[in-house]
Amino acid sequence: MDMVIFLLALAPILWLMIALSLLKLPAFKACPIALVIAAVLSVIIFKLPATECLTGGLEGVALALWPICLVIVAAIFTYNLCTETGSMDCIKEMLSGVSKDKRILVLIIGWCFGGFMEGMAGFGTAIAIPASMLCGMGFSPIAVTVACLVANSSPTAFGSVGIPTVTLAKVAGLSSGNVAFATVLQLLPFIILTPFLMVCIIGGSVKALKGVWPVALVAGLSFAIPELLAAWFLGAELPVIIGSICSMAVTIGMVKKFYKDLDPEYAIEERKPAGENKITGKKAVKAWMPFLLIFVFLLLTSNMVPPVNKMLSAVKTSVLIYTGEGASPYTFTWLATPGVLILIAAIIGGRIQGAGFKQMAKVFLGTVKQMWKTIVTIVTILAMSKIMGYSGMIAAIAGTMLALTGSFYPLVAPLVGALGAFVTGSGTSSSVLFGSLQAQTAASIGVSPVWLASASTVGATIGKIISPQSIAIGAGAAGLLGFESKVLNHAVKYSGAFILIAGCMAYFGSLIY
Repeated sequence: MDMVIFLLALAPILWLMIALSLLKLPAFKACPIALVIAAVLSVIIFKLPATECLTGGLEGVALALWPICLVIVAAIFTYNLCTETGSMDCIKEMLSGVSKDKRILVLIIGWCFGGFMEGMAGFGTAIAIPASMLCGMGFSPIAVTVACLVANSSPTAFGSVGIPTVTLAKVAGLSSGNVAFATVLQLLPFIILTPFLMVCIIGGSVKALKGVWPVALVAGLSFAIPELLAAWFLGAELPVIIGSICSMAVTIGMVKKFYKDLDPEYAIEERKPAGENKITGKKAVKAWMPFLLIFVFLLLTSNMVPPVNKMLSAVKTSVLIYTGEGASPYTFTWLATPGVLILIAAIIGGRIQGAGFKQMAKVFLGTVKQMWKTIVTIVTILAMSKIMGYSGMIAAIAGTMLALTGSFYPLVAPLVGALGAFVTGSGTSSSVLFGSLQAQTAASIGVSPVWLASASTVGATIGKIISPQSIAIGAGAAGLLGFESKVLNHAVKYSGAFILIAGCMAYFGSLIY
């Protein structure tokens, strides 16, 4: 009977896997069906009252729209506005000035810059903005989307100034500093491996590593070592931000000094208009202004500047949406949220670049129209995840895994975290769903709660590679709406390999940590 309940609880997830990979349905069609399956099962099998099913789903809709969809629309609007003003051509020219080798550019933009965006904003910006930039430079959309999904997995644990790890620590009753350090330890193989994989994905084979593998190695090490030190000395907020900045500086420096020759097989197309003047410092600053303002705004309003953060965080509205037992109000934070800050930065930056308000309004409406299928996907998947959580479906999945594995549970602890992220599209949500469970399970089998909770976060970062929400964001940014199944089929092998490695790390590490 328990196995039947387990399979029924798993049914919405199984449907998504079948629909996206075998039936090749676009995500905006598959996810609403998954929501219906979850809602019907939650009411009929798991005895969630229909009213609570409805209000639980509405809470998911609220979470999807504010802040997640807001962040995504704001990020794509920023990119589209920079394209409209011509500034993106300047940015692309500057980056291609570092190198015109696609393999190196994907490391600088997808890995270093993407990691920085994840550390500062999260919520899909680290996929959306680098994918848009790389596609605009002539990269293959499928390869770019997969590379950015794989690249985004490692930084996710410390996205939005460390929110997933801080949340996990609070939910599990653990020290955020200890959890941060244990998480980076388990992420080290992936941080070092990912740049190599990105080069292979963009280059089409392992042969693409020829000549640039030292750059990939340096890009990984210069990210991993500062991130580990930041986690040890500073806690959960800064590891990815510091790691990404160090990686970008070191990687660009190495390329400038040692990689002047270009392999024509991997060269990007020259798109510089005839007669284009040399980029001046003033022009460069103007082109980068929206992104510079995003960095400044997110930094000044983060937990690292408590007075500003406290003042802006006070502007909020709490609404009781879910009506079930133990319900807590859902809080709409109106100012201290990445989407609003990115939007403000984009508007100010757009004005500096010469865009009028009418022009910006046109670009914004075009962005919403461009992203509507992505919004449908995210809204339905978050509604589904809330219903699954409130009905006990997710707890049933995790509980069965524990019963089946016993003392070997650490092997599957990352898989539990991955399932949470697959359903919710969020490392933070996965931490909320499973953080306490992982810590309690660790205590019951005699291993470190810090290590096992961290393993769950590592799993969540891997689950995001194939999360329908993440795929929808990447596909939307790369102009691949309707082709999400192709992205999934390419990405699933990387997430599968990563989960195996993470399981081994979690198990053997639990014996000595």
